[in-house]
Amino acid sequence: MFSSIEDVVERFAKNNYIASRRIATVIYLASEMRKPILVEGPAGVGKTDLAKVLAASLGFDMIRLQCYEGLDEGKALYEWEYAKQLLYTQILKDKISEVLVGAKGLTEAVDRIAAQDEVFFSERFVLPRPLLKAISSEQPSVLLIDEI
Repeated sequence: MFSSIEDVVERFAKNNYIASRRIATVIYLASEMRKPILVEGPAGVGKTDLAKVLAASLGFDMIRLQCYEGLDEGKALYEWEYAKQLLYTQILKDKISEVLVGAKGLTEAVDRIAAQDEVFFSERFVLPRPLLKAISSEQPSVLLIDEI
């Protein structure tokens, strides 16, 4: 993180951003307190650049969630890759048959398939979107929620 307000000014300057004392103070305090920063203003004043320079100054990734009408939690958090899941199911058809060999009735067959849920319902079929990327990242990141 930053060691002081002056450190913010210096690091931002290295990234070609002239930070006023007011901006540097907000950035420093927010980073120390690990709190979000709300920046508002008309188009073109540098809100996105502030996020980019903050990320660059800290050596973090910047993850951007672009808001728009119709954006729902599925598009902000993650999407489920149904096609990939179906492809795996088709490829593993023979293996599924092996799991079901000797099953005595539908209930036992369903129980055997249910025991394999982790194969078909796992993170390998999750396509992370900005919010999930930001909260599940092992490294800190700057999350820009744009046009909220």
